[in-house]
Amino acid sequence: MVSKLCLGCMSFGVPGREPHSWVITEEAAQDVFKVATDAGMYFWDTANMYGAGASEEITGRAIKRYFPSRTDVVLATKMANPMKKGPNDSGISRKHIIEACDGSLQRLGLDYIDLYYVHRLVGAAPFEEACAGLDHLLRQGKVLYLGASSMWAWQFAKLRAIQLEIGSHPFVAMQNFYNLVYREEEREMIPYCQSEGVGVVPWSPIARGFLAGNRPKQGELTERARIDKMHQGYFGSKQDYEILRRVEKVAADTGHKPAQIAYAWVLSKPFITAPIVGVTKPWQLEEAIAALDIELTKSQISYLEKPYKPVAVQGHS
Repeated sequence: MVSKLCLGCMSFGVPGREPHSWVITEEAAQDVFKVATDAGMYFWDTANMYGAGASEEITGRAIKRYFPSRTDVVLATKMANPMKKGPNDSGISRKHIIEACDGSLQRLGLDYIDLYYVHRLVGAAPFEEACAGLDHLLRQGKVLYLGASSMWAWQFAKLRAIQLEIGSHPFVAMQNFYNLVYREEEREMIPYCQSEGVGVVPWSPIARGFLAGNRPKQGELTERARIDKMHQGYFGSKQDYEILRRVEKVAADTGHKPAQIAYAWVLSKPFITAPIVGVTKPWQLEEAIAALDIELTKSQISYLEKPYKPVAVQGHS
């Protein structure tokens, strides 16, 4: 069981440190952690590469501070993307999977990880090796459940088939890119997850702040987008801005914030388990929590969705 919103912890680290120089400090993060725990958000998400390990360190200390018992929190972290440039410091080889997990446990200061994601399919190791390496972690008790993030549906289905074939516990969660301006996951990945009972835990539910109205003029970037070297310019087409206009219209008509309408739309989908909410300010998290009480009508949902046309696949790398 997880909370209806997942706290994304990528925003916490050491400002100026690559690859996420835009993060807030551990001290500033305390107000966010408090809002989350006061609201009953006990599903937290981080990754070994976030802040080059700093996010896991901060998140691990926060778990000890804000949860009376380790069993009160569901902690997710990820591996596969590089943290440094060594030949075995990324990928899905058995060596990297095991070493990455040990590194995460050390930084987190925990004995086990509730949900361990394959962050991206990088490296040259075969799927069979990856599945065996992940199964090793399950059998050791270092990991309780497995998940994957942003890949092709056929890859996810093949990995799960291999896991079942070797008698392992298959991936139970898909963390994919999904929001009002990017809905390509509705074609294959989400129907597959629905058919298999896999949880959908979308990242970027408000499109990196785009759907919060953080770009007042077409073509402008948020502060994060200007300094985040990993930002890929996902948003900014005429279609995106038309969807944003409709989000702002529904927000104005209902007395809510645009970000809340964007969250409410994601939450209206029955296949969504818990969208990941990443923030740098407590009030942003409070807005997301308030969105849990917003029920969009069918006509509002149709109005928001109507401008969408297929776009190029994004978020896989």
